Amino acid sequence: MPSRSSARLAALTVAAVCSAASTVALTSPAQADGLRIHDVQGTTRTSPYAGQKVTDVPGIVTATRTYGSSRGFWLQDPTPDDNPATSEGVFVFTSSTPKVAVGDSVTVTGTVSEYVPGGASTGNQSLTEITKPTVTTVSTGNAVPAPVVIDAKSVPAAYTPAGDTAASGSVNALALEPKKYALDYYESLEGMNVQVADTRVVTATDPYSELWVTVKPHENRTRRGGSLYASYDDQNTGRLQIQSLGATADFPVANVGDTLTGTTTGPMDYNQYGGYTLVASSLGTLKSGGLQRETTQKQSRGELAVATYNVENLDPSDATFDAHAAAIVNNLQSPDIVSLEEIQDNNGATDDGTVAADVTVNKLIDAIVAAGGPKYDWRSIDPVNDQDGGEPGGNIRQVFLFNPERVSFVDRAGGDSTTAVGVTKVHGKAQLTASPGRVDPSNSAWTSSRKPLAGEFVFRGRTVFVIANHLNSKGGDQGLTAQYQPPTRSSEVQRHAQAALVNAFAKSILDVQKNANVIALGDMNDFDFSDTTKILQGDGELWSAIQSLPRSERYTYDYQGNQQVLDQILISPAIRRGCDFEYDSVHINSEFHDQISDHDPQVLRFRP
Repeated sequence: MPSRSSARLAALTVAAVCSAASTVALTSPAQADGLRIHDVQGTTRTSPYAGQKVTDVPGIVTATRTYGSSRGFWLQDPTPDDNPATSEGVFVFTSSTPKVAVGDSVTVTGTVSEYVPGGASTGNQSLTEITKPTVTTVSTGNAVPAPVVIDAKSVPAAYTPAGDTAASGSVNALALEPKKYALDYYESLEGMNVQVADTRVVTATDPYSELWVTVKPHENRTRRGGSLYASYDDQNTGRLQIQSLGATADFPVANVGDTLTGTTTGPMDYNQYGGYTLVASSLGTLKSGGLQRETTQKQSRGELAVATYNVENLDPSDATFDAHAAAIVNNLQSPDIVSLEEIQDNNGATDDGTVAADVTVNKLIDAIVAAGGPKYDWRSIDPVNDQDGGEPGGNIRQVFLFNPERVSFVDRAGGDSTTAVGVTKVHGKAQLTASPGRVDPSNSAWTSSRKPLAGEFVFRGRTVFVIANHLNSKGGDQGLTAQYQPPTRSSEVQRHAQAALVNAFAKSILDVQKNANVIALGDMNDFDFSDTTKILQGDGELWSAIQSLPRSERYTYDYQGNQQVLDQILISPAIRRGCDFEYDSVHINSEFHDQISDHDPQVLRFRP
């Protein structure tokens, strides 16, 4: 999933100026007269009048957008037809601040356009708009059409139809079936005044004044109030994004499990960052669910605690060091080994050739000591400049922190950014040729991506091999609300190749020493049910230990209303055997509006 700190459009801008690059070009007759909005919208996702000029389309103004690059107003016909597939609302794109007011009865002459938020390359559905409008006010002060109530009964259980194979999997030309599919239902309301009531928050408020609610409170509910994304065929149909047409300062600051009580009302829009969105002209009242950050159990003297934590592009200029340190000391209970992902170099995103990260790491270690934690030691390998992806100039990498009072690191020379670590047999035991070392760093699977870091540790006389990972992200994958169904997950190709290499390296250790303690952990950027995880697990060489948790607790990340697994700790048979281990997904970030990372850390405790 893309980081929430990725570059985005201006806050609350949910569409952009229609352009040739982002508009579906269709050849149509020159002009159509005497149409109503439901005629313009039609019974599919694209208007039968796209590209045409339409004349004197009547309706009532239900809301106006006076900010951002998509200024305009929503128009709705107060006299609907009897076809549930045809929306009675449409967005009129004015480009400048609209001169109409809510309640105005107007007619609109303009060109019908199909705007694709983010551009056609995203695979997003298009939004039907009337552009270049001439607006005539007929009367003012009219009642706004009553909102359509969206609730558990109205939203179908099935998420989407399969796309037309003759159209590369697109659903655009398929007749809408709003009583059968959730995406068809939401599309049938595009541009209309809609309403939800007493909805539970399933993704916390983000920096762009957005949150997600569910209108299906029992749909895959997790223990702490979210909605679990449990399979590719169970997308959680009750999810809906909420934005506001009002001042962002008034937007609810919500955590997962909170409730928007009362009614939230506004037009149904579709945008680049989540698809169908209720843009609220009236927001419900926030009621806190009282969610608290979790604290894991402290490891016993004989237990080794190993954690993974994505600290989200941490560099010395960040203000989050104390908060990360407190999380590691208090919430994670000072694990013996911590694999950190997204540690940036000493000057962060400044792209000047700097690759060392000692300033970044030592600043975090000092903050941990100040928070009452141990004086961690650390190992890592600096990447080749600008070769490992992430923020340009940031040179993110994995870093091992370890508590030298509890565990020792086996230093073995030879590991560098371009040399592949291997496995040898010494006195009948597996041993790394270099520690720390990188796994097959020259393989094309790691192009513009982080290379795994392998290290050899000793705890109470027992060797533990740890492989720290940060597989390539889901950037470029089509969204769940894409016009192509099922959506294309293009990033999987590289991630599958990476997973195969990680599994092969773990297998090379186990081929030498069947009972070796091997852990592969980190931000795997894929779900526990994914093919990536199946490839990582192989033929039993590794097993994703998050699967030991109850289903409602299996998540590390919260994206667009879906709680999901991205961070994993996989273990070899010697650790899994007898189930003599404990696993904890420590929920301190993903569910909260004031998160210091978008990932929840993971902790494994076991007796080697």
